[in-house]
Formats: sequence, structure tokens, C-alpha cells
Amino acid sequence: MEKPSIPKGTRDFGPEKMARRNFIFDTIKETFQKYGFMPLETPAMENLSVLTGKYGNEGDQLLFKVLNSGDFLAKSTEENRKDYKSLLPDISEKGLRYDLTVPFARFVVMNRNDLVFPFKRYQIQPVWRADRPQKGRYREFYQCDADVVGTDSLLCEAENIFMICDVFKKLGIKKFSIRLNHRKILSGISEVADAPGKENALCIAIDKLDKIGEEKVYEELAVSGFSDKSIEKLRPLFQVQGNNDEKLSQISEFLGSSQQGKKGVDELKTILSLASVRPEAMKHIDIDLTLARGLGYYTGAIFEVKALEGSISSSISGGGRYDNLTGVFGLDGVSGVGFSFGVDRIYDVMEDLGIFPESALEGPKAMIAYFEDSFTDAFALLHDLRHAGISTEMYPEAAKMKKQLSYADKKQIPFVIMAGPGEFAQNVFGLKNMRAGSQDNLNKEELINRLKMQ
Repeated sequence: MEKPSIPKGTRDFGPEKMARRNFIFDTIKETFQKYGFMPLETPAMENLSVLTGKYGNEGDQLLFKVLNSGDFLAKSTEENRKDYKSLLPDISEKGLRYDLTVPFARFVVMNRNDLVFPFKRYQIQPVWRADRPQKGRYREFYQCDADVVGTDSLLCEAENIFMICDVFKKLGIKKFSIRLNHRKILSGISEVADAPGKENALCIAIDKLDKIGEEKVYEELAVSGFSDKSIEKLRPLFQVQGNNDEKLSQISEFLGSSQQGKKGVDELKTILSLASVRPEAMKHIDIDLTLARGLGYYTGAIFEVKALEGSISSSISGGGRYDNLTGVFGLDGVSGVGFSFGVDRIYDVMEDLGIFPESALEGPKAMIAYFEDSFTDAFALLHDLRHAGISTEMYPEAAKMKKQLSYADKKQIPFVIMAGPGEFAQNVFGLKNMRAGSQDNLNKEELINRLKMQ
């Protein structure tokens, strides 16, 4: 018999891991709601026409396509079987969602007459990417998105920064960097390098800077059609340094007469000005002119968050502004901005740092240990404790007291209620503290009050 397994890049989550993941989810959800975002869910599958062409060529290659049901090859000919692209509509018309933003744009267009704009939504669901699995990179993972559509206000970008800071503060991640750039600056850089219209190639190349280094980026640019002269003009871009104001001053000088690039600089200055109302947030913002973010739909400010402690070097959050993502679905002129938390990577960072609080692992507060002839009374007591709001369980079948206590110990249940026939007859129960090893004798009312206080 073949040993059971799961696909590469996917994971099982047992009770302990789920408790920790739910702590992250709940923290993010609470923050989104505090900022006025409403929940939304979309299907795991979307039509390929919705997904393709929205993420750039590299993104399209990472789409998981879903096979059509039935004998889809029955009508095909031997000739077109050799041509994958011509056969694709027969093989697959749907794909698993790559992210949550494009399905969100599709939802907005389909429901535009029923929504109040600006429309603010959050979405917490899994996405799938046919990527090469490695530490911190999975084929199935959760995203936690928050997006606003229907406004050009840069207040939204500042609030995104604040939400990131709020979430990481609650999670205990203290050292992180919010790298900030602007797609208009990148367009301006292409102009200055005498390579107008090659912004996407520039973005794809410099987005790999952390992985392949500066010289390899130049090599990729050359392959993409950048001349030696253009590449030489780009070199000062990688030398920009100093604080955020100094970096913006240097890039503004570098951009020269590029009006589009200057507009990007001005918008970043506005975002920094708005964010300055929270000085603690400003400490985490880092203007990074080599940040590109490969997704093709970004048109304005873009940002990416990296933890500065632990072994996870990949981004744990990121997003940006998109001026016309809904336009590809027939609704033009609707600007939006959003970002996503990568829960799986955040989990790995927190596990590396050992910062999950004990409360995130809490199971039942108490367990009733009983003898066979007190089963009915113990079951009634169980109901009373739960009715009082105390998380309680009892061993489901008659067993020796030692076995019941061992069960409670292995599940790390902090309190065990000793409930035999004598205890019920006298209305006095032993409350055993499993951690301290002590025991108090209490009547039912005292028992409930004591457990409520714990």
C-alpha cells in the first residue's frame, strides 16, 4: 500500500498550529474591522479569462489551471493535440486564484450598482501558485487582503502603513521594514535611461535584486533590450542612500525633467507627511527605489514589508495602488489601493522568534474527572459550567482516574474537577490545579466563580 502524502508546497495544520494561526487571523481581522473594512469571500476557482494577463508573464506561468470535466479530447484532432495553446480551451477554462485582488476587482465590476463607494473590503482566503516550494514559499497559502476602491486619496496608503504597524505590534514582531516606492518613479527612471516603454522589463529585473545581485540585474536588462548606454545611466539608481528625505531628493535630481517620475516623488512625500502623525510608524518606513513588485497592475505607490529578525528573508506583507484594475473588466476610472499579509510567512517568523503567547494555545480550561456511577451527574455539571462560559470537557467514557488525569495532563488542561458520587452528594468538588499540583475543595457556586476568575 502506498504511503499517504500531500502535494509539495502544501501543509497540514494540527490543533496547536491552528490555534496559533487563528491568533494571527483574529489579530488581522480585528485590525481590518477597526479601520472600517467589511468582509468578503470569492470562489477558489475563477475563469481563466479573469486571471490571465493581470500578473505579467511570470505570474501567468504560475497559475494552477483546473481540468475541464468529461472527455475534453474527444473532439480534438491529432494535429491540434500537438499545439497546447489551441487545445487549452478544451482542456481548461478555469484556474485557482493566484491572489485576492483580481477576483476582488471582478467582484466590484459585477456588483458595482449595489456597492457604496469608496468600497472597503477585507478578505482572508487561500491562494495557489505553481511556484518552486522552499522555506517561506508555498504553493498553497493564505492571504489577508484589505483594499479600498473608488478614491484617489493618499490617506489610504498612510492607513495601510498604520494597519501594518498595528498588526505587528499586537503580534510581537518589533523589527520590520516597510519598503516604499512608486511605479511612476520607475517609469521616470526608464525615461531617463532612454528606454521609454520598457518599464515592465525594468521592474521584472530589479525586483530580483535581492536574489541575484546588481550585476545580474544588468545582465537581465541587457537581454531585455536595454543598451549599454541605458544600463550605464541606471547605475546611480543603485547608489542612492541616506534617510528618506535625502533619498527622495537624490532621485528627484536623477529624474531630471521626467514629469511622471516627479509626480511619483511628490506622492511619496505626501504619504510620508500623512504618516508622520504617528512617529513610531515612520521608524519602519524605508524609501527603496529598487523595489519594483512584479505584479503588472500596480500604477502608484508600492510597498513591501520584511521582518528584520528571524530566518525568513521573504516579504511578509506588500501591496500598492492600482488606478484601473477594474478597467480590464469594463469599469474604467476606478482607482484602488490595497495590501496583503502573508500569514504563512508571518507564522514562520513568529515561530522562529518564539513569540506566540501562551493564550494562543489555550484549550479547555477545565476537565471533569468522574466515576462510572456519577456519569449522569457529571454530564449535568458539564452543561452548567459551559453555560457559565467556562470551556470544559469530560472524558467521554468510564476510565480509571489515573487515565483521566493523564489525558488532562497531555492536553495541558490546567484544572481538573474531581466529581465522584461523594462529591455530588455533599456538593463539594475537588478542583485540582494541574500546574501547581494543589487542590481546593469548593461547592458548585464557588467552583464556577473560581474558574471564571482564572
